[in-house]
Amino acid sequence: MLDDKNVLAQRDPQDALGVAGAQWEYFSRSFDAEFHPSGEVTNIVWAGMGGSALPAVIVQSWPRVSIPFEITRDYSIPAHVGPNTLFIASSYSGNTEETLEALTKAEAAGAQIVVIAAGGKLAATAEAKGYPLFAIPAGIQPRMATFYFVNAFLYIVKDLGVTVEDVTELGRLGEWLQTELAAWSADAPLEENIAKQLATQLAGKTIVMYSGPKLFPAANKWKIGFNENAKNTAWVNYYPEFNHNEFIGWSSHPVEKPFAVVEIRSSLEHERTQKRFEVTERLLSGKRPSPIVVTPRGDTVLQQLAWSFALGDFVSIYLGILNGVNPTPVELVEKLKAELG
Repeated sequence: MLDDKNVLAQRDPQDALGVAGAQWEYFSRSFDAEFHPSGEVTNIVWAGMGGSALPAVIVQSWPRVSIPFEITRDYSIPAHVGPNTLFIASSYSGNTEETLEALTKAEAAGAQIVVIAAGGKLAATAEAKGYPLFAIPAGIQPRMATFYFVNAFLYIVKDLGVTVEDVTELGRLGEWLQTELAAWSADAPLEENIAKQLATQLAGKTIVMYSGPKLFPAANKWKIGFNENAKNTAWVNYYPEFNHNEFIGWSSHPVEKPFAVVEIRSSLEHERTQKRFEVTERLLSGKRPSPIVVTPRGDTVLQQLAWSFALGDFVSIYLGILNGVNPTPVELVEKLKAELG
């Protein structure tokens, strides 16, 4: 089925596969906006939901920041937000109600505010109140725009001196990733295409994703992709936290249960974390499905994150096609918004 161009066209009418294949272009976007702090910035709070919060999860792995950095996925904001807080209001649509309300509270707290959005009420607020607006291109799903947001973050903090890693790496990443993406495209046949093979293995299963802390943003992205692209239940956790609770939960579950376990195992994780994967697999043998191990390509955390993100997009889109659903729309979310008024 996944090699049948007619089936792909019928089940992917908005060309999610094409969007996934073009994401190598997202790493070198420039922005006209600039952030000039009105005072010392001692902490950063990123407010966002779903795909608009995911870039902040990446930031915690790469480039990392040397001052306190917090993500809020709520209507409220941390109690410590104040004049020395850089408050980033992030919403692709610009209409996320939680983020809009959090913004009003950050304003009341006197925070230094920056907006990342493709439009909507958030962009309108930024323009009306003179907040720096880092505009993301419209027309794609938020979950596919992650590295646009990461790029915007680098522009926002470029003069603050708070990034830990070499941020110039992001702009060099696209060309390398473009070559990798070709191996997962619709034109690559099933027998040579790991993305199609993984989707076939995962069909009909509830998927549980695991990784170490550095690659957790990628494991989380796979989970989001399975939920939204494939309309498939999926869950996510990471080592070593997994070994302190969830690990025991598998001990009574017969292996026949309809789960699939996927582990992203990076050679860049702490050596003890890498050992935990191996020991856990041995101790849970026969108690859970054998994990499908994904070994990310790349020599740096950023390369491995980008590679894993892209592979996860292709796998989840192909799984959506196998599930007989259109990978692009998230109609139930729109119905929820309508019901909430």
